[in-house]
Amino acid sequence: MTPSPISGPNEKVAIGARTATLLVVASMLGTGIFTTTGFLVRDLGSPIAVLAVWAVGGLLAWSGALSYAELVTALPRNGGEYQLLGRIYHPALGFAAGMVSLVVGFAAPLAASALAFGHYLSALVPGIEPAAAGIAIIATFSALHAIHVRLGGRFQSVMTAVQVALLLGFVVAGVVLGDPSRLAAGRPALEAVGSPSFAISLVYFSFAYSGWNGAAYLAGEVSRPSRTLPLALLLGTAIVIVLYMGLNAVFLAAAPATELSGVVEVGHVAATRLFGSAAGRLFSGLIALVLASSVGAMIMAGPRVYQAMGTDYPALRLLAWRTRHGGPTVAVALQALIATSMILTSSFSALLTYVGFTLSLVAGVTVLGLFVSRWREPRLPRPYLAWGYPITPALFVLLAGWMAFHALAERPAASWAGLGTILGALALHGLLGWRRPLPDAALP
Repeated sequence: MTPSPISGPNEKVAIGARTATLLVVASMLGTGIFTTTGFLVRDLGSPIAVLAVWAVGGLLAWSGALSYAELVTALPRNGGEYQLLGRIYHPALGFAAGMVSLVVGFAAPLAASALAFGHYLSALVPGIEPAAAGIAIIATFSALHAIHVRLGGRFQSVMTAVQVALLLGFVVAGVVLGDPSRLAAGRPALEAVGSPSFAISLVYFSFAYSGWNGAAYLAGEVSRPSRTLPLALLLGTAIVIVLYMGLNAVFLAAAPATELSGVVEVGHVAATRLFGSAAGRLFSGLIALVLASSVGAMIMAGPRVYQAMGTDYPALRLLAWRTRHGGPTVAVALQALIATSMILTSSFSALLTYVGFTLSLVAGVTVLGLFVSRWREPRLPRPYLAWGYPITPALFVLLAGWMAFHALAERPAASWAGLGTILGALALHGLLGWRRPLPDAALP
C-alpha cells in the first residue's frame, strides 16, 4: 500500500465549527461571483442559461463537498489534496496536487481576488491604484495570519458574518426593485444549455465556486474533526449556493443583458441600476469587503498545504516552520510573494480558464479517489459516509471530465498551461525524491 505523505506534523487544534464553516463561505465568496456573470452573459446570450450554469455549479460543488467530507474525516490532517492524493494514489501525485495548490489553487485566485478588490475599492475611492491596493491587502492579511492563528481566525469569522448579512440584504432589496422580465430575454435557454459554450461556462463556475473544500486544508487544526469537517464543508457550501443564485438573479434582473455582457464589475453595474450612482459606489465598497475576506481565507488555508509538504520533504523544510501561536510563516510569505508577482504580470481574464480548468481536474481526481479509497482500504474508519454514494461522487467526476474535455477543445492555451503545471510538478517530485517525514526536532 502506498504510504501516506503525511504522518502527522505538529498541528495545533485551534479552529472550531463556526470558524471552519465561515472559512468555507469566505473562500467561496470571492472574485467569481462579482466578475464572471458578465462573461457568461456574453458567451451564452440567455439569462436563464446563466442561472442554469450557477445551479449546475452548485450541484457539482455540493457533490464534491459530500465526497471531501468523507475523505478528510477519515484522514483529518492538513494539506487538502496533497495529503489525500498522496495517501490514495501515490506521493508523486500528492506532491503535484500540492504544487498546483501553491500556484493555481491559492496564489492565482488570491491574486485575482486582491486585484478585483483594488478595482472595486477604486470605484468607491477614486484615485486608488488597484494593483497597489491588492498588494497591500495581501501583505496585511499575510502578516495577521502568520503572527497569530486564533486572532486571524476570529477576525476572519467576523468579516465573513458581516458580509453574508449585507449580501442577503442586497438580494432582498434587488428582488423588490429589479425587473424579472429581463430574465426571459435573449437567446432561447434550451439552445444555450445545449451548446458547447455551456460546458465552457462551467470553467468560470470552477473559478467562482472554488473554495468549497476550504476546510479540508486545515483538517489537522480543527476540533472534533469527525463532526466539524462535514458540517463546515456542507453547510458552508449550501450557504454560498443560496447566495450565488440570489445574487445572480438580482444582477440579471437589475440591468439589460447588453449592459452586463463582458463586464467584469457586474455588481457595480447592477447596484448602480437598482439604487443610483451613490449607492452603486457603496455596494462597490461592500464587494471590496467581501473580496478582502476571500483574500484572508485563502491566506489562512493555502499555507497549510505547503507546511505539510515542508514536513515531508527535507528540501522544502523551511515551509514547515511556524511560530508558537502563528501560522506557517515562510509558507505564508511564499504564497504572498507569488500572488504579488501575478498581480504585477498577469491579466485577470488569463487567470480564469487556467485556474478553473486546473482546479476542476485536481478536484475530479480527488473525488474519484473516494472510490479507490473504499476499495483499497475498506477497514479504514470513516466517521462520515458521503450521502448518495456512489451517485454523488460519480456525478462530480463525470461533470468535471465533461467540462475539462470542452475546455481543452475550446480554450487550449489556458488548459494546456494547467496540464503543464501538473506535469512540471511531477517532474520536480522526481528531482526531489520521496523522503520520510522529518522528526519535529529537525524542523527549523
